[in-house]
Amino acid sequence: MSAAVVNTATVRMPGLLCEAQAVAALGALAQPARLRVFRALLGAGPDGMTPGVLAATLGVPSSTLSFHLKGLADAALVQAERQGRHLVYRPLIARMNELIAYLTDHCCGNQPCGFATPTRSACC
Repeated sequence: MSAAVVNTATVRMPGLLCEAQAVAALGALAQPARLRVFRALLGAGPDGMTPGVLAATLGVPSSTLSFHLKGLADAALVQAERQGRHLVYRPLIARMNELIAYLTDHCCGNQPCGFATPTRSACC
C-alpha cells in the first residue's frame, strides 16, 4: 500500500503554513532592518508600537521604516490597528508560531528529540 503524497507548496495543513507562505515570511525576515523591526515588535508584545516609537527606538528613518513594516504586513507577520490618529503595529505571534511549526514539522524524523514547538502562551 502506498502513502499519499501531499504537496505542501499549495495545500495548507491545519495549523501549518503552506510552503509559499513560509517562504514569504522567511523572505520578509531575511533583511536585517526588517528582522530588527519584527524583534522590537515582539518585545513590545500585544501592546505593539507606533511607527514613531519604532523609528526612535531603532534609529531608522520613517520612510525606511514604512517600507519594512509594509513588507512584514504583506507576509502577515504584523498587523496595524488605528487608535485615534495613530497606527499601532503588533506582531502576529500566532503566525510566527505557525512558521516555527512549519520549520520543525519533521524535526528529527518525527522521533522525540526534546524540541518543543512554542505555543502562544509560551511567547506572551
